[in-house]
Amino acid sequence: MQTSTELRNLLSRIDHRSYPAYKDTRGMYQFPGYVLSIDHVQGDPFASPSKVSVHVKGKTAGFPRELYKDTHQRIALQDELTRQFGRRAEQFAFKAKGSGKSGLISVSRCGQEVLERTACTLDPASGDLILRMEVGFPANGRTINARELEKILFDFVPECVKHALMYKNMDAGRLRSIVDLAEDQQYIREMLPQLGLCAFVADGSVLPRESGVSSRPMKGGVKFVSPEEQRVTLDLPHKGRITGMGIRKGITLIVGGGYHGKSTLLKALELGVYNHIAGDGREYVITDDTAMKIRAEDGRSIKNTDISMFINDLPNGKDTIHFSTEDASGSTSQAANVIEAVEAGSSLLLIDEDTSATNFMIRDELMQRVIHRDMEPITPFIERIRELYEEYGISTVIVAGSSGAYFHIADAIIQMDRYMPKDITTYAKKEAEAYPAISVPEQPAREPDFRRCPRPNPAFKGSDRIKMKTMGRDGIMINKETIDLRYVEQLTDSEQLTALGYCMRYAQKRLLDGRKSIRQIVDELEKVIGKESLAGLCESSSSISCMAMPRKQEIFACFNRYRGLKL
Repeated sequence: MQTSTELRNLLSRIDHRSYPAYKDTRGMYQFPGYVLSIDHVQGDPFASPSKVSVHVKGKTAGFPRELYKDTHQRIALQDELTRQFGRRAEQFAFKAKGSGKSGLISVSRCGQEVLERTACTLDPASGDLILRMEVGFPANGRTINARELEKILFDFVPECVKHALMYKNMDAGRLRSIVDLAEDQQYIREMLPQLGLCAFVADGSVLPRESGVSSRPMKGGVKFVSPEEQRVTLDLPHKGRITGMGIRKGITLIVGGGYHGKSTLLKALELGVYNHIAGDGREYVITDDTAMKIRAEDGRSIKNTDISMFINDLPNGKDTIHFSTEDASGSTSQAANVIEAVEAGSSLLLIDEDTSATNFMIRDELMQRVIHRDMEPITPFIERIRELYEEYGISTVIVAGSSGAYFHIADAIIQMDRYMPKDITTYAKKEAEAYPAISVPEQPAREPDFRRCPRPNPAFKGSDRIKMKTMGRDGIMINKETIDLRYVEQLTDSEQLTALGYCMRYAQKRLLDGRKSIRQIVDELEKVIGKESLAGLCESSSSISCMAMPRKQEIFACFNRYRGLKL
């Protein structure tokens, strides 16, 4: 390890040289109170920025142990430190001048959800901190401007470290409230199964968002008030007593007129698998963390998936126990999505009729009379929904606005009226008596076959490097193969997709052997992440990218949409 003085002298020597001379700065340098590590140096000022990290010893950072005594508190603390460092860094971004990305200082942009990230990690044993950032090394054209980099590394970064990574300089009360909120949120999550619930929406929550492209709460948005019939009271460790709507296990139907808040409630439940920051309005909207949003996904790839629970006896004789297609229809894609959610261990399905295939969701009584069951290869979801709950323990929340057929089978029916929920179960059930109920199959479905064992892709054989690119929240590209993840709607951050890319790359290199099932491969990935965090997916400490933790369900979803997977 070198000293900060040696780094300053090095910068002086390479000033005004051609840009590749910046490569000499790679290494670790001792600054007062922390170590600065230059992990990767960009090739020119227009390339992806250089990777720089700050390492602070636990004793120097000084964060009290009670702020990160459990995993959820630690993740919340890391999240807040990332946000605070990012706010400080924004004040200095591009104040060092130059061409291309010169002067950029950037850390992960955190959204409303609290995610574990590689951007900031705190060792639970020692309290040691690592903060990773990107820095645009300054240049004039392609000539090094070391004086401007000196400003960044010796003036701007130390200021960010001082105010965002040193406990003595921070608002202790704010940090305490953030980890307390995380503990309260986790308490609710752990209480759900004990209370027979799959989700909880606190009174006073603000579910509407600022706009269709903003996840911030709507100013003046209607505050949620639970119907009396679903009201649950909880005593949280820190906030104390709160009340809200408990969605019980089973089948829950959300109905109401257009624009009255049905899909808004469902969206809040979708993202309730994550904790949220204070002020989001959905801090106490907590959903079973295995919940999966199910939708039709025309055109997706399906690999050797058993969809026979819903689709059988296709006219072309195609096998639906080992169903494969490169261009799925609405019904086959939604059937595959349900089966894959079962495979991934989901205990709750979230469905909106607006994004569903109608022929997959329902066949009304008249259609059943005209087109006999023997002539229809699709067993609609309505005929299997009760079986999924009673045989597999999988609950369902469905948003419906046009069909009342689910009234007969729903355990609870919630009407959204101007964003206010009302329990209309008794009324709706009484009205439904005047209409014939949907008939269900006499025989239960055979248990899905999940023995899918991917083989290594020959295209990667002998290749030391598998190229990977994240395309925002739309997908990832592995070599020249795109994995389309646009409709995996619970992915909320592009850094989660980066992590999924690394999962796929790690699996291709080390886990796919034609003998392990996808379930076993995902379990192996979770073990690696659990032991070494997301950094364990990377080849070296210098190659660690900014990643955010995906759920097990999204890892499955990524495998299932990977057209390059050999099954």
